[in-house]
Amino acid sequence: MDGVSSVGLIGPIGRIGPISPLEYVPGDYFRAMRMEEVFSREGPLEVDLGSGDGSYLVAMALRHPERNFLGTERLVGRVRNTCRKAARAGVTNVRLLRVESGYVVRHLLAPGTVGRFYVLFPDPWPKRRHWPRRLVQPEFLRAAAAALRPSGELCIKTDDAEYFEFIGKAAAGCELFAREPWEEVVPLTDFERHYSAQGRRIYAVCLRGR
Repeated sequence: MDGVSSVGLIGPIGRIGPISPLEYVPGDYFRAMRMEEVFSREGPLEVDLGSGDGSYLVAMALRHPERNFLGTERLVGRVRNTCRKAARAGVTNVRLLRVESGYVVRHLLAPGTVGRFYVLFPDPWPKRRHWPRRLVQPEFLRAAAAALRPSGELCIKTDDAEYFEFIGKAAAGCELFAREPWEEVVPLTDFERHYSAQGRRIYAVCLRGR
């Protein structure tokens, strides 16, 4: 999944339009989106940050047709593949946003609009000098808390023990969240299937807004 990059790498500059009806291209990248412009229907909003190949996003949209699902992904090939996958599945409650995840959380989501965030197997950036590139940082947690509805959730999975410890320390220093185990049975991502087949431990946590 994608991690933090500079704001200059948000990707859509110079684009003409969306690559699919399921891709949303903001008219203004410097104001919060209005969800009535993104989705043609009302519903609780859940956001998959770094949606990868879209398998989790589409599976959740099929499982919960009453909810709206927004996936963020920097890579155009992944956005295109996810749009095709969603179209083949016939889901109408999915939209894709080709913008870096951290930027979306900090600048494009209005306060109190998100019911749940998913951060599934983000790039751990294992070298210490690269840690500032990790998505889950104190600044990110504050921005996510602001975007969440009351008692909204930030659900995280990783196979990297050190990164999970890093996330735990960041969460412990943020009074805006209460840490809980994430034990809900949800669809597996391709990453989780691959890592589980290798016998690697999967770490999961749910950070609930206070």
